[in-house]
Parts: sequence; structure tokens; C-alpha cells
Amino acid sequence: MTGNQTLRVLAMSGSLRKGSYNTAVVRACAALAPDGMTFDILDLAPVPLFSQDVEAAGMPDAVRDARERIAAADGVLIATPEYNSSIPGVLKNALDWFSRPPAHPFVGKPLAIIGASPGRLGTARAQLHLRQIMGRLNAVILTGPEVLISGADQAIGEDGSFTDDATASFVRQLLADFASLIRHTAARCAD
Repeated sequence: MTGNQTLRVLAMSGSLRKGSYNTAVVRACAALAPDGMTFDILDLAPVPLFSQDVEAAGMPDAVRDARERIAAADGVLIATPEYNSSIPGVLKNALDWFSRPPAHPFVGKPLAIIGASPGRLGTARAQLHLRQIMGRLNAVILTGPEVLISGADQAIGEDGSFTDDATASFVRQLLADFASLIRHTAARCAD
């Protein structure tokens, strides 16, 4: 990857809800991305519940496709809600599928985490848990800035954009730092 090459980010929301704040955040990130960064948004709805019996019969098409898209991306962005002080089951299920051997696609992959919640903590505990999981999967995790969008019902407008400049500014900074991490990781791997 050269310094001018387009950075391809695969983004996923840990929520399946039609009006999901985190899906809106993924779309807003795509709209706020710095020049030279593109987004491919992965829908987790087609990913079946994990079962080794299903896996033994052959990797489901939705899982195979997602793994290929993750592998082809220069980085991955995950927007997670917080359910019971952790990540939602749909996200954990998808990560369990995507990280199955052989050669799962998260090893050495730059990763950014963001989250939105109507609550006051803004997904702090879910993001901490997700960092733990992704560290175990050997992703290269962006350590900051941490973007914890609280009061998401007010921070995200009906059109899916952020209602205040401060939130948009934090997200722009996260994306700029993520672009730097992706380039740094690619340069380190090329050496």
C-alpha cells in the first residue's frame, strides 16, 4: 500500500434493529471519512447461529463472503451497542464465525471501535469487552480516541447524521487516526 492508495474499510454494526443507532453511526462514518477512505458495510443479519455441526457441513455462504470481505479490507470498523454491559449476541456470534480456523481474517488487521447508546455510559463496557475479544483475535486495535456516543437518541438525527459538531469532530478524529494506523500497519508489514 502506498501513501496515496485508497483505504478500504469494512464496517459492521452489532445491531440488527431497523432504526439502529449503531448502523446510523456506521453510515455517518462513511459520510465523514477522510479523502482516500472508502467503506463497505457488512450486514450481519444473514449470519446463522454458530454451530460446529453447521460448520462441519460446510462454511455457510454468508460467513464465507464476510470472511473474504474482511480479508480484502485494509481495516475493520465495528460499531457496537451495549447489551447487559457487553456486546450484543449477534456481534459475538458473527465474530465466533469469522474467527474460525483456518487462517481467520482478523490477525494483524487494523480495527477501530465506536459505539452509540441512549444511555449515559455510551457503550463504554461493551467497547472494553470488544477490545478484549479482538485482542485475543490478534487484531491491531486503535487505542484512541475512544468514541462513546451517549444520548444517541439526541446525538443522531432522523437523517442518520450527528446533531452536534462535537460528536462529528470526535468521529472525524477517530477516522483520521484509523487511517494513520492502517498505513502504519501496512508499512510495518511490508518491511
